[in-house]
Amino acid sequence: MQEQYAYQITPPPAGQPRRSISPSSSRMLASYLSDVELLLEDQRWEQALREAFDLPQIAAALSDPRMQISVERVQAWCEQWVEHGEDGSVDADADVGRIVQLVCERADRASLANESVPALALRRLRLHRLQRTRHRGFKAGPLALLAPEAADTVQICTTLVHAARRWYAQSACHDSVVQANLARLAVLR
Repeated sequence: MQEQYAYQITPPPAGQPRRSISPSSSRMLASYLSDVELLLEDQRWEQALREAFDLPQIAAALSDPRMQISVERVQAWCEQWVEHGEDGSVDADADVGRIVQLVCERADRASLANESVPALALRRLRLHRLQRTRHRGFKAGPLALLAPEAADTVQICTTLVHAARRWYAQSACHDSVVQANLARLAVLR
């Protein structure tokens, strides 16, 4: 899914000359997102949920030069990327609002009130740096056949994975801070 947006050219800010910038791709991030989908496919609900809930923290950290986050930054990322659909319109779905609330509550419990580095989430991301990208694409199938908790987990995870893919394809692949932070993570031992 990331590939369908990968070559979308974002217009430059006002006053800058128009030029086509080739987007970069992050094998590390693509592997992380594919692994969340693989965990869903394998019905490993708790692990998939943990990895998916880390996505807003990872994205907010990668967008900061010091890789620090706060609940406010995580919430701002969710409002921009989770609450807005594929076409950029605000999604009025109550479940999306609930997902954003769950992400923010989890970030608040993780004591992100002050600026902090989400070391565990970034370490999980970094572990994916050497994996080969598997383009799998999770097919949820009929959610009615899943138990209610499993269907809820699938919905939360897929919503966050789609938001992370949109964020990377439409913004982060062109952002020098995100690219520098991904490079820093790739060389850390």
